[in-house]
Amino acid sequence: MSQIAIYPGTFDPITNGHQDLIERASKLFSQVVIAVAANPSKQPLFNLEERVAMIEEQTQAFSNVKTVGFSKLLVNVAKEHQAQVLIRGLRAVSDFEYEFQLANMNRRLHPDLESVFLIPAEENVFISSTLVKEVASHEGDVSQFVAPEVLKAMQMKMKMK
Repeated sequence: MSQIAIYPGTFDPITNGHQDLIERASKLFSQVVIAVAANPSKQPLFNLEERVAMIEEQTQAFSNVKTVGFSKLLVNVAKEHQAQVLIRGLRAVSDFEYEFQLANMNRRLHPDLESVFLIPAEENVFISSTLVKEVASHEGDVSQFVAPEVLKAMQMKMKMK
């Protein structure tokens, strides 16, 4: 049975934790759609097109992964791509309450979309895009948390600010 999964997020920037979940999801599902949220309220470091391009570069080894940008309701994007599964990452117990609320709201809006939670590998469990940007903004070394190409893009973007 062909199962399409959608993995939404802001991905500002894509981290090794995201990459870990994408790789594992690509082994579980016939197709994985990485849905990059425009999310201007989060004031992203990278614009939507830049984030989509970074993810496409980081996922080119996976033939069953595609990346799309979106600025509408996630369940509608899932319907457009015929996704049956919504992938969410859980890093800590503190993530669970929020993710539980989201899963129930999404189930109410799109009953055929099943939420599946993946836990990153132990070495990636504490990584978040927000923390990576915070450390980098104070000239900390984030090379162990993002791919070299992402690191270079972050350094260039932060020099421009």
